[in-house]
Amino acid sequence: MTDQHPITPPPELLGKWEEDWHHAKVKHTDPEDYIAIQAARWGADQELEACCKLLELSDYNAREFLTTARRPRPPSLKEQALAALQEAAYMADDSPPQGICSDQIDTIRRALEALDD
Repeated sequence: MTDQHPITPPPELLGKWEEDWHHAKVKHTDPEDYIAIQAARWGADQELEACCKLLELSDYNAREFLTTARRPRPPSLKEQALAALQEAAYMADDSPPQGICSDQIDTIRRALEALDD
């Protein structure tokens, strides 16, 4: 067994992550935690890339499928609005009418669903 794991960040990258932490506007973590998080993300990306290369040998579309499944995009503004609206609908149905009612929410939902992402 070797001392060097095949997925090991180069020293320059560790230095970059430390420098990034020092220049961060919000320091909500210790530098060691920040570097550990970056290393975990980097390692996961390296593993995903290796898997994608192997899958390309058997199926060209597998790379896109695997990447989409393992690195999903954040929800669009439309999807976020629909989720917030659904939450508001539950709250409107559970409490006395104060502002927006379920019928209004349904109208807004249909309008949002008709929009392109």
